[in-house]
Amino acid sequence: MAHTPFIIDELTALLEEGNAHAPFEKAIKGLPTPLLSKVPEVSAYSIWQLVEHIRITQWDILEFSKGPDHESPQWPEGYWPKEAIPPHAHSWKESLDQITKDRKEFIKLLHKAGEKIYTPFPYGDGQSLFREALVLADHNSYHTAEIVLTRRVLGDWG
Repeated sequence: MAHTPFIIDELTALLEEGNAHAPFEKAIKGLPTPLLSKVPEVSAYSIWQLVEHIRITQWDILEFSKGPDHESPQWPEGYWPKEAIPPHAHSWKESLDQITKDRKEFIKLLHKAGEKIYTPFPYGDGQSLFREALVLADHNSYHTAEIVLTRRVLGDWG
């Protein structure tokens, strides 16, 4: 397929830059630490919980895409932190660093796969790297929008 390099570049831009929505890095930039654990009345989650959910889910999609030996967490409890506040002072930075690292690794998988991004994995139930890239971009953009909305509700956006 002659368009595959173009598709991979577009997926990369979608995962890194957001295109039609705020990129993850912009959504969390300059976030005051006291807001990490606030859960607005109109929401079920704190920004910390949303960010951790993005981290866990992105890691799961990456590891699933790398091979059949990965075991996903239990749904839904394995994908959402119970506490609204980070467990340690360094947890926030660790989570952000892991999100960046795993996203870069996923993008490397796309580039390495080339034409094979469309080939279903020999495990799973028909998923391909292309499908997983779309799921990852869709999932992260949805929850990034929730972070932006939470910041707006808390008076810390725009």
